Amino acid sequence: MANKTEAAAPRPWLTRTVLGIVLATFFSDFAHEACTAVLPLYLTTVSLGPLALGVIEGVADFLVSLSKLGGGLVGHRLRRKRPWATLGYVLTAVCTAAIGLVRLLAAILALRTAAWIARGFRGPLRDAMLADEVERTHYGRAYGLERAGDMLGAVAGPLLAVLLIWAGLEFGTIILWSAVPGLLAAAAMFFLTREKVGAGLPRPYGDAAPPWAALPRGYWLFLVGVMLFGLGDFSRTFLIYLAAQALGETQQAPGTFSVAVLLYAAHNLISAVAAYGIGVWADRASRRKLLLAGYVLGVGTNVILALWSGSVGWLAAAFALSGVYLAAEQTLEKATAAEMLPRELRSLGFGVLACANAVGDMASSLYVGLLLQNGQPEWAFGLAAAVGLSAVVWLGLLLRGERARAEAAQGGGSA
Repeated sequence: MANKTEAAAPRPWLTRTVLGIVLATFFSDFAHEACTAVLPLYLTTVSLGPLALGVIEGVADFLVSLSKLGGGLVGHRLRRKRPWATLGYVLTAVCTAAIGLVRLLAAILALRTAAWIARGFRGPLRDAMLADEVERTHYGRAYGLERAGDMLGAVAGPLLAVLLIWAGLEFGTIILWSAVPGLLAAAAMFFLTREKVGAGLPRPYGDAAPPWAALPRGYWLFLVGVMLFGLGDFSRTFLIYLAAQALGETQQAPGTFSVAVLLYAAHNLISAVAAYGIGVWADRASRRKLLLAGYVLGVGTNVILALWSGSVGWLAAAFALSGVYLAAEQTLEKATAAEMLPRELRSLGFGVLACANAVGDMASSLYVGLLLQNGQPEWAFGLAAAVGLSAVVWLGLLLRGERARAEAAQGGGSA
């Protein structure tokens, strides 16, 4: 009897592997955000300005979308994902830190791009390992905790960078020191995690059909909603830009106190706190309904920005709301994908999901940036709100269709 009770006991979800993935995410984003916080300042010291920053980030954003898809495709064929995910963390750390050693635009662009490609490639592998480690009843809290680690790194990195600037360290030196948390991320992934190799493995390379043909039709319909929302989900750096404009901080000397940057740190802290709570809630309710609510909150945030982007008070509210809806979006999209996909398709599915998000984010950042450059914030964020609303309608229709099919199935069973 005791053996039966033990066999029926639920498997713990907070395992060493989950902790290793969360720590890897935290340290990696710590390193990434510390570098990102000082990169614009570093560029000014090597006679490179905003245009150079735009080229660097634009090229990196475009290529990272392809690398995420590539990571999903490769992971679809790999029996062991941990070594490749670890390699991605190592390359991200080394290439990011090496930026502090070079001064030419071509070299900085090459290193930043290599770091982002490695960062994108490892993502689907890590997400598939996390889904393997926990029961489907705990996907929400597992991905919520992973996102919380990411956002806490995004708080700690910029704050440490500011402290090091005030301490008198050169910008290039700070970028070099980002290798330490970056390599700690790789160590956490390699030494703390394990992976399962067994049933549900990918099919061999001899298959004639492309691998994505096996993804369920319902998953593709879900991805349409993800892409639509992504087309209205621009980079958070625009929030910093708007706050700096409203506070009159655009002419501050590098390294001086910035309320706009502190608002961004607060945004990331709110997102970190919200991510785990939303994940736990989603495990007890409908993940897709909560994701729909997150999308609605995102549309509301963009409406606020469209109407009151010049008000510091409304901007502070937008920062807070953005942190909450970003937590819901990033946590529940992954949890929903893990729920919808069989194990052998998860790496591929996560890669396609990440690629859809990256392409949407890149497009939205381009049109928002262009309209803001032309002094039209109401059009920039109004368009983002309209596109986001189309995602709300699409996902709502999918949920309604699923509910109708479930009711019909129950009715048929009763008959």
